[in-house]
Amino acid sequence: MLELVKYVMLRDMAKSKQQPRRPSDPLALAKVIGDIATGQTDPLPAPTQDEIRRVMSALGKRGGPIGGAKRAEALSATRRREIAREGAAARWGKKAK
Repeated sequence: MLELVKYVMLRDMAKSKQQPRRPSDPLALAKVIGDIATGQTDPLPAPTQDEIRRVMSALGKRGGPIGGAKRAEALSATRRREIAREGAAARWGKKAK
């Protein structure tokens, strides 16, 4: 699923300057289409680590605030208190009771 998301987002982000221009000759265009269909030519260049990092960062920023709010709604008050105590203990170096 994650690979599909990355592929779709990177496909949408792909710039035309990265890809060669489409041939104007119908026979050359047919060959290019055939090569892509048979897997002899990759239709998109492989994404760089920087592109992947940027896309995944955008996905995290989009879903992160929603996820935290939903999790807080699902937790009981006592469980939220326990989590807060553990976090404070980890932050300030005190042992949790």
